[in-house]
Amino acid sequence: MIRFIVIGHRAHTTGDFKLDDICGGAGRIDILCRCISSAFFLSHYIRKNSEIFLVLQNGDDAPKTIRLNGLEIKYLNPDERSTASLIRNALLKKIDSEEVKASPGIYISKMSFSDIMQKLSKECRFIYLRENGVDIRNYEFPENPCYILGDDMDLTTDEEAILSSYPYDRICLGPLSLHANHCITIVHNEMDRRVTK
Repeated sequence: MIRFIVIGHRAHTTGDFKLDDICGGAGRIDILCRCISSAFFLSHYIRKNSEIFLVLQNGDDAPKTIRLNGLEIKYLNPDERSTASLIRNALLKKIDSEEVKASPGIYISKMSFSDIMQKLSKECRFIYLRENGVDIRNYEFPENPCYILGDDMDLTTDEEAILSSYPYDRICLGPLSLHANHCITIVHNEMDRRVTK
């Protein structure tokens, strides 16, 4: 399984936003929607071996985490509006202490970034996508990678401290800073090229 953790620093944790305003009123949910598309979509297929965790950090009831699993996902389309609708529907679910299924392959919980790191630490190798890391073309991919990146903002000092409490690798995707969804596409492409050799 290839996993991604994307931290939505301004993403709203309530489902009261309008689908016509996912860029502003929803706290840049549009970026997270593009990350979802990059994590799952091929030309005529969905990646079954992909999973993405979206950590939403803006709101009175923050944080919340939405998890999408490629093995189970249904009703996912490439356009941002319908993806934002799936996110909004998940945010409208009542959550107690456990993860709640919002729709096939989409789950919501009150987990924080720290909670997710702890949960995945026993089964994944964490990989931090940063401009000052090892070039991805010189990197040997581990068996169960989990890539960590921010939305349109870098990880905060506190978030990097959480990451640093676990073993991790730091890799870069090229000489220029890229959009989060482009990073996911490049990671998939690099891994695809090595698997199909």
